[in-house]
Amino acid sequence: MSPTPSSTATCVGLAAALLLPAALLTACSALSSDDGCQDTAAELKGLAAQPLLGSAPTGATEPANYRGTGVTTGCDDDSSGRPWLHADRLYAFPGKPDAVIAHYTKAASADGWRPEADPDPAAPPPTVEGACWTKTDKNRHLLLSVDFRTAGFSPTPEVGTGLAYAVTVGAEGDDGTATCWH
Repeated sequence: MSPTPSSTATCVGLAAALLLPAALLTACSALSSDDGCQDTAAELKGLAAQPLLGSAPTGATEPANYRGTGVTTGCDDDSSGRPWLHADRLYAFPGKPDAVIAHYTKAASADGWRPEADPDPAAPPPTVEGACWTKTDKNRHLLLSVDFRTAGFSPTPEVGTGLAYAVTVGAEGDDGTATCWH
């Protein structure tokens, strides 16, 4: 049975409706093929080797549901600027945030990191959300952060009665000079 004129028009319209989005997606992929995260494996490996990712205050462990994970790396490229390369490690700690900050302040200073203060003189004093330091290593501007805001991790770190925190060493791709206070 051959299609009637009205069913032919319907089929052509349906085919166009299905093919047009696929064509647009292919065109967008072709335009964004210059991904800033390509060829960053060596840089990510260097970030993951930063000694402070393995430094933790006495009593800190990996969260129960992250055992064996260790350091993870990533490259975030939202195409609105330079990609952000980072190495991260999660810890569970039975003490207070101040003890974590004190540990990393001492360890960071010993490794050549400098604390970075908020350049806005009207900014509120630092909170227990975390702390940040900067360093130049092999002509690359690096940021070290300790962050207690871990609710965005999936799965949420299981720490029992303690607290969770993330230690991150990051850098902008193409030798950017990001600050802790974007």
